[in-house]
Amino acid sequence: MITIALSKGRIFDETVPLLKAAGIVTRENPETSRKLILETNRRNVRVIIVRATDVPTYVQFGGADLGVAGKDVLDEHGGAGLYTPLDLKIAKCRMMVAVRKDFDYISAVRQGARLKVATKYVQTAREHFASKGVHVDLIKLYGSMELAPLTGLADAIVDLVSTGATLKANGLVAVEEVVQISSRLVVNQAALKLKREQLQPLIDTFARAVG
Repeated sequence: MITIALSKGRIFDETVPLLKAAGIVTRENPETSRKLILETNRRNVRVIIVRATDVPTYVQFGGADLGVAGKDVLDEHGGAGLYTPLDLKIAKCRMMVAVRKDFDYISAVRQGARLKVATKYVQTAREHFASKGVHVDLIKLYGSMELAPLTGLADAIVDLVSTGATLKANGLVAVEEVVQISSRLVVNQAALKLKREQLQPLIDTFARAVG
C-alpha cells in the first residue's frame, strides 16, 4: 500500500492533475467528505488528509510514504528524514515582510532599530533577518497576522502573500521579499528503499507532468 499525505485546499486542488497524470483518482472530494483516508481508483494507493504543517511529520515518521508540502512548511520543519526530489511548481506565492503604510521600514533598518516581528514562520524569519544583520524580537502567532502591526503588538509581520488583497484591506504594505514559495514532493527515505518499485514510477510521472 502506498499512502500519500495531502492537505485540503489549494495544494490538494493543484495536486489532482499530477495524480491524474499518474493514473490516480480519489473516490471522494476532501472538501465534501468527512473522511480523512480517501480510497483511490488504485487498490494499492490511498490518500490521507492532514494539516499542511503536519505533512512532513507524517512522511518523516512513516505515516505516509510521500506527500506534498509547501517550502514554507518544509523550512520550518527542517526536513530531517525526508527526501525532496521535486519542486512541483504549484501553490506558488511569496513570503514577505509587511508593515503599516505609515511605518518607515527602510529607515528603521538603516538606523539599526530592534524590530518586533510577528510570524508563524519563526525559523525562516530568524534566518532572513540574521542574514541582513537586522535585530529582531520574534513573536509567534498562528493566524490573523495582519492584526499585529495594527494593535501595536509588532512593527512588522512575515507572512505568505499571494495577491496582496488581505494586506491592502488591512492597511499594510509588503516591503521586502523573504523567499519564493512553491510546493514540493517529499518522500520517506526508508519507504523509497523498501518500496522503490512502486514509488519511483510515481516520482518519475510527477517529474514529467511538472516538465
